Amino acid sequence: MVGKIVGAFNKGISGVHQAAYILAGFTFLSQLLALLRDRLLAHTFGAGSTLDVYYAAFRIPDLVFISAASIVSVSVLVPILSSKFERGGKEGARIFLQSLTTFFLFFIVAVSAILFFLLPYIEPKLFPGFNVEETELLIDLSRIMLLSPILLGLSNIFGGVNQTFQKFFVYALSPILYNLGIILGIVFLEGRFGIVGVVFGVVLGSFMHMLIQIPFVANTGLFSFFSLKVRIKEVLGVIATSLPRTIALGMTHVLLLVFVAVASTMSEGSISIFNFSFNIQSVPLGIIGVSYSLAAFPTLSKLYATGEIEKYVENIINAAKHIIFWSLPITALFIVLRAQIVRVVLGSGSFDWTATRLVAASLALFVISVVFQSLILLFIRAFYVVGKTKIPLLINTVSTVATIILTGTFLIIFKSSMTFRFFVEEILRVENVSGTEVLMLPLSFALGSILNCFLLIYVFRKNFNFLTKDLFVVFYHSFSAGTVSGFIAYFFLPFFVLILDTNTLIGIFLQGLFSGLLGIFFGWILLKILKNRQLTEIEVALSSRWKKLTRVAWSDPDMLS
Repeated sequence: MVGKIVGAFNKGISGVHQAAYILAGFTFLSQLLALLRDRLLAHTFGAGSTLDVYYAAFRIPDLVFISAASIVSVSVLVPILSSKFERGGKEGARIFLQSLTTFFLFFIVAVSAILFFLLPYIEPKLFPGFNVEETELLIDLSRIMLLSPILLGLSNIFGGVNQTFQKFFVYALSPILYNLGIILGIVFLEGRFGIVGVVFGVVLGSFMHMLIQIPFVANTGLFSFFSLKVRIKEVLGVIATSLPRTIALGMTHVLLLVFVAVASTMSEGSISIFNFSFNIQSVPLGIIGVSYSLAAFPTLSKLYATGEIEKYVENIINAAKHIIFWSLPITALFIVLRAQIVRVVLGSGSFDWTATRLVAASLALFVISVVFQSLILLFIRAFYVVGKTKIPLLINTVSTVATIILTGTFLIIFKSSMTFRFFVEEILRVENVSGTEVLMLPLSFALGSILNCFLLIYVFRKNFNFLTKDLFVVFYHSFSAGTVSGFIAYFFLPFFVLILDTNTLIGIFLQGLFSGLLGIFFGWILLKILKNRQLTEIEVALSSRWKKLTRVAWSDPDMLS
């Protein structure tokens, strides 16, 4: 039995859509655990100073992870490992991987050790809104979290191997274990150690994230940690290839660092409001954008490596169509049902109604850009495949600077113009709520993401000269379906108030669920009327998959025992 389970996880997956659905399924489970994690945090601490410090403590370790560990990221490793296999076989790939792992460990341990001693001088200046006690706690939490980049960086290396062999099962399982570790920290360690216990859970989750991948990497024959003979020339070649990507990802985390630093000077709980809403909007982003971009990457690498440029572009456009198809209706439903979603996910214990309204309003602004964030992930990887890593770097830098400028501008206007402030608060239904200035952060983030996406698509189209007409057709179909879904869901919300007790968790959940299902049903009808191609493809795929499963269920003796 155990052998069958291991064999199933060890099996390679071929086909972009099959891999995308597998990744989406595991991502959905991971996101459910992430939502449970956030609910436990909200219940225990509320949107207050303790969670503000906790979320701020992630920023420098995360920046270390992105800056150092992206050297060994999946996006960089998969094409290089594929090339090593083609040229030097398994032994050549193993020696290369051994050198890279050894160099990475020495490098990131050194960086983390230096930062351990510098944090007391850095963090008070980065987060000026915290008082002395909060700053001391922030430094302690950040020091513990410096273990995470080391563990997650190693996991990145192993994940690159697993993706090269198209072992998406185990790669997708790692984030589930990461969130499980944090949950264990909240449930079993928080009572004794407070928020420090939760951070121990973060480190535990990072360790589990790495540990689960080791047996499957070992199965490939490539697993090895140290080597006294590091092929420094090859390692430097990897660094040169990944440096633009490292800086590009670093810019994104610099932006998040700026947001958290600004939020630390706002009302108590502003950092928590920002992070809670950011995490919830990451659910559709992870399920759709991350799944499709990751699933497409190995196939795109092989197609480009073999010179099949037309198929390479065709696969990118097809993935983009499905991202648009799924994202827009979900965006509409998230905007309409934002209060129900936030209350179900976070609404218990110390998490009050004021925090609910602010997170819901922030969520509505974030999800506007989900489709654009998803496309960004896809087109960035498309550029990485062809080795044009400087293009995403330049575009990401421009959009990051633009986002920071927008943030400062919106904050000035929000504080000086009562008309603008009243308009924002009225449309997002947070009038007479204190702390609404935090909404300028997700608004700036959304507009910056839209700019980033359009610039990437424009430059990609200039390089590969594909037609955008098909994308606009899918956008029109999906936007129309999303509009109908959102309108129907909004229309039925008051009706379910009459028959459900919306003062209870189950009542709010059922109100959002039934309204959302009705919205989805009418959106589906519209797509059928429009003869949407993506819907037809999905229905055919699900139908054939169901028939196959049915035949197996009735014919396989193991299924009957």
